[in-house]
Amino acid sequence: MTKIVNEGNTAGAEELIHDDFQFLMHASGKTLTKKDVVGWVGMKDVKKSNVRVLFENDEVGFEHAMVTFNDGNKEAVMSYYKFKDGKVVHQETGATKLPK
Repeated sequence: MTKIVNEGNTAGAEELIHDDFQFLMHASGKTLTKKDVVGWVGMKDVKKSNVRVLFENDEVGFEHAMVTFNDGNKEAVMSYYKFKDGKVVHQETGATKLPK
C-alpha cells in the first residue's frame, strides 16, 4: 500500500483494494469508498515514510507511518486494515497532527 500511495499508482490501488472497501477516517469521521481512495491516490497528495508494520496476518494488519501532505501538513498515522479475498476491504485510521 505504501508504494502504491507514494507513487500515485491508481492501477495498483484498483488491484489491491476490494470492491466492497470502506475507509473510516477517525480524525474527520468520514467514510470513503474504493472509488474515493483510488482518486485520492491518483492526486499524489501524500507521501508515507517511516512505515512500520506492527502486525499482519491473513485477516488483519496494523501499520504506523509518518505522513506528509503536499500542503506541508504532517501527521503520525495508525492504520488498521482488514483483508478479504487477498485484498484490503476495510481501513481505519487515527491521526495525530505534527508541526510543519
